[in-house]
Amino acid sequence: MNDWVELTLEDISIINPRETIKKGTLAKKIPMDMLMPFRRKPVEFSCEKFKGGTKFQNGDTIVARITLCLENGKTAYIDILDEGEIGFGSTEYIVIREKDGISDKLFLYYFSISPDFREVAIQSMTGSSGRQRVQTDVLRKYLFLLPPLPEQKAIASVLSSLDDKIDLLHRQNKTLETMAETLFRQWFVEEAQDDWEELTLSDISTVKIGRTPPRKESEWFSTDESDVKWISIKDMGEEGVFILNTAEYLTKEAVEIHRIPIIPKETVVLSFKMTLGRVAITSSEMLSNEAIAHFILSDESRICKEYLYFYLKLFRYDSLGSTSSIVTSINSGMIKNMEILIPDKSSHDKFSKDASLIFEKIQSNQLQVQNLEQLRDTLLPKLMSGEVRVNYG
Repeated sequence: MNDWVELTLEDISIINPRETIKKGTLAKKIPMDMLMPFRRKPVEFSCEKFKGGTKFQNGDTIVARITLCLENGKTAYIDILDEGEIGFGSTEYIVIREKDGISDKLFLYYFSISPDFREVAIQSMTGSSGRQRVQTDVLRKYLFLLPPLPEQKAIASVLSSLDDKIDLLHRQNKTLETMAETLFRQWFVEEAQDDWEELTLSDISTVKIGRTPPRKESEWFSTDESDVKWISIKDMGEEGVFILNTAEYLTKEAVEIHRIPIIPKETVVLSFKMTLGRVAITSSEMLSNEAIAHFILSDESRICKEYLYFYLKLFRYDSLGSTSSIVTSINSGMIKNMEILIPDKSSHDKFSKDASLIFEKIQSNQLQVQNLEQLRDTLLPKLMSGEVRVNYG
């Protein structure tokens, strides 16, 4: 590492470069909620008239500078713009741009999600609780060891190859789920038959609600993977159809003492308080908090989990409240009484056969993503510190 040089972030990058978009101009916007934790690409963008915000171009890295968003890993590499196009987003972004001949743009992205950078950024935060922000000047003066440009490119290439595969699997899963949803819409919405029976969710499943032990009794909560996975709303929707991991666990003693219902593997779960209508499927035995319901189907239920998944995903929850209010939560009684159309056996079984194969592939892809992310996250600090070196010509 004799050829690595100690420099500041402002020595090797342009921080918050000045760009111009005329007010009222239609431009691509990437809001904060389009950044997923530690995912290189924003999941979506919109086209809106520019009124204000942080501006960036292709090759820039945007880093959330506000509490929770930064701590949760909301950082992205911009590559969705046309040549010469300027995009914009939240005022809570810090933009980092390469300096020609000194730094590599992809290397800077991986540097910005590295543990050392994140620790400095998080420690620099000031402001009132819950709304703290990174002090950009602290980041500007942050000293670190920089490898030569060819080695930067080699490091970025190794990590980028993993992210390319991760992105491909995410896109493939989105396509697969859309395919299954299209079948569901066609067969059970557009071509629904008048003679199909209508039942309630409590008729075709056992509906149960999760539970939270007293938060002040911290002994019930854990981050130990040997304990039981405990689903909260933030664990739903980020990974995909299936919940593989949870941010928190409950001890086995908590499950017994507080009589928390165990959610079987391959069970559909629904968020119904505050964040209404998120749907997912468990990949193993899990637990949940009281804002999440789960539905245990029996052999007599006459529908499969894939059918229930799309029914809940596409259900119009605003139909459960008055037309003058926005429905943000419902209660367990309303869930149990929700009506569900039961198709004829032939149509259902055909859908079940096709959808189950699609969902098996989605789950397999999610497991691949998990393994690739673990490999990337293991390599990242080692490559950034020089503990592991890459060959470069």
